[in-house]
Amino acid sequence: MSDQPPATPSAVHDWNLDPTAAVQLQKALRERIALTPLAKSVRLIGGADISFNMYSDIFHAAIVVLDYRSMEVVDSAYFTQTVTFPYIPGLLSFREIPTLLRAWEKLEQKPDVVMVDGHGIAHPRRMGIATHFGLVTGVPTLGCAKKILTGKYREPGTERGEASPILDGHETIGYALRSKRNVKPIFVSPGHLLDLEGALEIARHCVLKHKLPEPTRLAHLMVNDYRRSANAG
Repeated sequence: MSDQPPATPSAVHDWNLDPTAAVQLQKALRERIALTPLAKSVRLIGGADISFNMYSDIFHAAIVVLDYRSMEVVDSAYFTQTVTFPYIPGLLSFREIPTLLRAWEKLEQKPDVVMVDGHGIAHPRRMGIATHFGLVTGVPTLGCAKKILTGKYREPGTERGEASPILDGHETIGYALRSKRNVKPIFVSPGHLLDLEGALEIARHCVLKHKLPEPTRLAHLMVNDYRRSANAG
C-alpha cells in the first residue's frame, strides 16, 4: 500500500475473471491503495449497499447521497442486473461492484466520499469492497461492516463512540466502533484515498440514533425496498 495517491484516477479492469486471476488482480491493485487524509472537506457523503434474494444471482444496488452536515438525502440511484461471478469469500467485490458501478453512473450528484456496506482494508489482502470501489472510481471510500472479516480487536468501551483498533499482527487495519451504548460494535476501515483516523471520524459523525451510520443504513433500506418492489412486480 502506498502513502501517495495513484498516478491515474481509477483502476478500470475486466470483471470477468476466474478466481485465481481475481486474487492476482487483488494483489496487484493492493499496491495502488493510498491511505491519505482527505484532500478536501466533505460536503456530500454516499452510502452504498447490495441486496439479493437468497440463492439468487439477480443483484440490486443502491447508492444514496447525503448532505454531510444534515444527513439529509439529496440524491439516490438504483440498478439491478444478473451477476455471473460465483460466491467466493474474499472475492465478493468482483460479484457486487459491477452492479454498484451502474448505480454510480446514474447519480446526478457525486459524493465527496462513499461509505460502503462492507470492508475496506480490513480484508486478508487489504482489498475489501470499499477499497476496490475506491480504486475503480477514484473516489475516497471507507467500509462499514457488521461483522469482522480478518484481524483481532479488544472490545471497545460500552459507551457510544468508543473504539478499539483492529490489528493484523502489528498493523492497524481498522476500528471496532461502538455506535450505540451496550450494542455490538461495527467495523470501520478506510478504503482508498482516506486514512484510518479519517475513516473513524466520518463513521462517528454519521452515527445518529441507530447502530448503522446513516449513509449505509439508508442505502440498506432503499435497496431492500427496491428489491421487494421488484419481487412484487
